[in-house]
Amino acid sequence: MNTIATTSAAQAQQEIAEEFAFFGDWTERYQYLIDLGKQLPSFPEQWKTEEYRVHGCQSMVWLVPSGDAASMHFEAISDSAIVSGLIALVLRVYSDRPAQEIVDTEPQFIATIGLAKHLSPTRSNGLAAMLAKLKAYAAQALA
Repeated sequence: MNTIATTSAAQAQQEIAEEFAFFGDWTERYQYLIDLGKQLPSFPEQWKTEEYRVHGCQSMVWLVPSGDAASMHFEAISDSAIVSGLIALVLRVYSDRPAQEIVDTEPQFIATIGLAKHLSPTRSNGLAAMLAKLKAYAAQALA
């Protein structure tokens, strides 16, 4: 997993698609998601506040922005193993990018890897809420 964004958001989405293509079934893909979530950096307890909580997720998710319009960084964590894996993918695509790129980038990797069909409705809603909050932070940085 890239910890520093050296490619574009589009390239990051392509790399995610290529990684998921290696797995034959969704049991392996879910395990990979869980493994990705375990690689998230530690998340300070003091950030687990209502201000940073993503509403619309069944599990608890916190998303903390930093930086400015030139380069935005995000830290996030969840109490769910699979959601933490989803966070890892989202951060690969959207963190450490200019705010305009964040706003302009659609999360095509979700459909490309078949995630949309394999998430429960509550996880899909939570993922959409997380992406909306992340893009709102980027839009706010542009304002």
